[in-house]
Amino acid sequence: MPKETFISSIQKSYAPKGSSIYLGAGVYNDEIISEAKVSLPLRMMNRHGLVTGATGSGKTRTLQLMAEQLSAAGVPVFMPDMKGDLSGFAQEGIKNEKIDERVKALNMPYSPTAFPVELYSLSGKLGAQMRATVTEFGPALLTKILELNEVQSGVLMILFKYADDKKLPVVDLNDLKKVLNYLAEGAGAAEIKESYGKISGATASTILRKIVALEQQGVAQIFGEPSFDVQDLFEKVDGRGVISLLNVSDVQNQPVIFSTFMLSLLAELYQKLPEAGDLDKPKLVFFLDEAHLLFKDAPKVFMDQIEQVIRLIRSKGVGIFFCTQMTQDVPSSVLSQLGNRVHHVIRAFTPNDVHDLKETIKTFPRSAFYDLEKQFTQLGIGQAFVTVLDEKGVPTETVVTHLAPPASLMGSLPDAAYKAQVEQSEFFKKYKDTTDPVSAFELLNERIQTQQDKMQSATTATTKTKTEKSTFEEVMESPITKQVGKEIVRGVFGMLFGTTPRRRSSPRW
Repeated sequence: MPKETFISSIQKSYAPKGSSIYLGAGVYNDEIISEAKVSLPLRMMNRHGLVTGATGSGKTRTLQLMAEQLSAAGVPVFMPDMKGDLSGFAQEGIKNEKIDERVKALNMPYSPTAFPVELYSLSGKLGAQMRATVTEFGPALLTKILELNEVQSGVLMILFKYADDKKLPVVDLNDLKKVLNYLAEGAGAAEIKESYGKISGATASTILRKIVALEQQGVAQIFGEPSFDVQDLFEKVDGRGVISLLNVSDVQNQPVIFSTFMLSLLAELYQKLPEAGDLDKPKLVFFLDEAHLLFKDAPKVFMDQIEQVIRLIRSKGVGIFFCTQMTQDVPSSVLSQLGNRVHHVIRAFTPNDVHDLKETIKTFPRSAFYDLEKQFTQLGIGQAFVTVLDEKGVPTETVVTHLAPPASLMGSLPDAAYKAQVEQSEFFKKYKDTTDPVSAFELLNERIQTQQDKMQSATTATTKTKTEKSTFEEVMESPITKQVGKEIVRGVFGMLFGTTPRRRSSPRW
């Protein structure tokens, strides 16, 4: 097919009338054709998306490219920094031979640019501390982190329901353990049996062990106060959206924890943001790297929550882009809601890889210009198959795209610059120190103490009664009392049975 036909088709398919972000230019017959510009309409970025590809294919730089242009358009961005190598957003890029070559091929201007950045971490060591209360986290996400089975998950839901009903703030893991012990073995066990159901000691012990194991992993600090205010993700500097980076390089050995924490932020955004309707650009775009970690071995209650958030949060003006290696890492119920796709090279080394490749191809619109199966395995670094939603919501022409280079530093900031970036942040100061509010731990201790005091008072009263009774019994056991008792009994029985005891002429005493 003639090159002109290809150019005409791409220009027609990728011709947004409003604001857009530039991804790159189409490739046809191994030629990079700069006139075949590939752009993603800003107004469609809350329709969610997917970025996939093998390790080393350029996924991270694609995310960087998209985040930069969103920031420049005034859209704040949140994304995890898996290896600690995205802090370079805050510094201008450095031109080199490869960038010059790519810029020339795309026939595009290139201006090294720094972007406003906030650095966060779950440990508080690599950025401002991100926390959430246990209550904010909720039972579904906590079930995922603690790897609970269905029965244990049900018990956890009882704990949360009880705490909500009794207005017991569950702030940290100490609060959670206290509520668990109180309802399983303490005075609360009888209280909840009728209204909530009985909690077996074995199940409670298992959950408790898993909570302790979580504490031993050194991540208990992610639960507490002050919890992270999601409104801080909407910051702008000089009209540019702030790129909020969650550096998880120091907790990489706990992938379920940081991936689930990111989902908790999404859930809170969904709960707190008002309906926004169709906007010219999203309020916030949320990137979820290593997305497969969210779905691996996920219980049904957890999956239900993910699907609900993904389905409804776009009406709040928030876009979500999942990033992972294979399309199959994302469940079909979620995949069906991801209209914007950027797929880097797929390595088909095994029969399973070949099968996955064929399944991935089925998710793309048919192309008159490519043998998709063949082309997918031949993509170069920094190239990807792209299809997005146009401004009418229609999938665009599938096109091999030579992606544009990021304008900021492709790598991490030097240590001194990173440290300065963290310490000058107002959010670092805001979240640095923990607070210890009155919560379930203190309230239940107070309740237990009150109950113990009542029991002590009751015991004292009983003891006193017993003491008085003992004195009375001594009197009753005296010979005189026994004799009087006999006379009384006789008199009573005489009245009952119609007989009268003999009257003595005078008393014996």
